[in-house]
Amino acid sequence: MYCHFYSSPLGRIRLLANDDGLTGLTLPTQRVDDTVQDDWQVTAEPFIECCRQLDAYFAGTLTEFTVPLAPKGTAFQQQVWKALCSVPYGETCSYKAIAEAINNPKAVRAVGAANGKNPIAIIVPCHRVIGSNGQLTGYAGGVESKAFLLKLEGALASS
Repeated sequence: MYCHFYSSPLGRIRLLANDDGLTGLTLPTQRVDDTVQDDWQVTAEPFIECCRQLDAYFAGTLTEFTVPLAPKGTAFQQQVWKALCSVPYGETCSYKAIAEAINNPKAVRAVGAANGKNPIAIIVPCHRVIGSNGQLTGYAGGVESKAFLLKLEGALASS
């Protein structure tokens, strides 16, 4: 397992990867500390392209990430996370829309739970899911971070 810390406009982001791809992108408010596990190798090498893409995203010049992803989760969570990746940059959708996209329209609450367990924030764009009433709903990185990301993408008017 590889670990790297990336400085972003949201604060210090922790990146995790294995040999298959990125396994985690954790926002500053998502964790208690920056503890590095004994079996993690702290290095920038596997994250060079990811950091380049994050730089471009935060600069407003990248709208689609292409880094290899390797999130760990249940088959249902994987299905939801894949559907999240189909929500276009600059757009939002509801939990219901994601449930319908995975052909499980009654699983709205389960979709919300899977969305909340997304281990790769920003790149797997769970911030693009909002309440069916158009309101920003909970976000593991904080509603302020969600608003920042949606404004950056032009999906939320700047105030």
